[in-house]
Amino acid sequence: MWNIPNALTLLRIALIPVFVVIFYLPVPWARPVCALVFTLAGITDWLDGWLARRWGQTSPLGAFLDPVADKLMVAVALVLLVQGDPRVLLALPAAVIIGREITVSALREWMAEIGARAKVAVSMAGKLKTTAQMIAIVMLIIGGPVLGLPVVDLGLVLLYLAALLTLWSMVLYLRAAWPSLTGSVPAPREGQGDVQGSRPEER
Repeated sequence: MWNIPNALTLLRIALIPVFVVIFYLPVPWARPVCALVFTLAGITDWLDGWLARRWGQTSPLGAFLDPVADKLMVAVALVLLVQGDPRVLLALPAAVIIGREITVSALREWMAEIGARAKVAVSMAGKLKTTAQMIAIVMLIIGGPVLGLPVVDLGLVLLYLAALLTLWSMVLYLRAAWPSLTGSVPAPREGQGDVQGSRPEER
C-alpha cells in the first residue's frame, strides 16, 4: 500500500494548499510559480499511474486516491482562476468541467455498486479532454503573454475545447451506462465487475 506511486499521489494532494497559498501571494512571481506547481502535479498524475502499472504496484488505495487527487487539483485551480477573473467567458467552461466530473464520478460509483463499472471505462475523448484541460489551466494560471504569445487567449480557447470534449466524453459514458440506468439489461452478478485495485489512466 505504501509505495512510490501512492506517495506521488499523496504529494499531489499535499501540493493543493501550497498552490492556493502561492496563488494569493502579492508578489510578481506568484503566477509563474503556481503554473510550475500545477505542472508538477500533472507530471506526478501521469508518473504515478505509469509506475504503478510498470512495477505492478496497483492497490485499492491508489485506485481511490489517484482520481480524487486529480479532480481536486483541477477543481481548485478552476475555482481560483474564476475568482481571479470573474467573467462568464471563463466561468462557463469551468462550470461545465467541474459539473461533468461530479456527474461522471457519481455514475462510475453507481455502476461500480452494481458491478458494471467496466461499461464506463476510459475513452479516448476523456484522455484528450484531460490533456487539453491541463495545458489550458497552466496557460490561464500564467495570466500574461509569454515571448509575445497571447497565452491567456490560447488557454481560454483550449479550455473551451476541453469543455466540449468533457461533454462528449460524458455523453459516451452515459450512453454506455444507459441500459443499466434504465433497467433494460440485468445488473451483472457479484464478482463480474471491474478488477479491484487497478489504477485508472484518466480521471
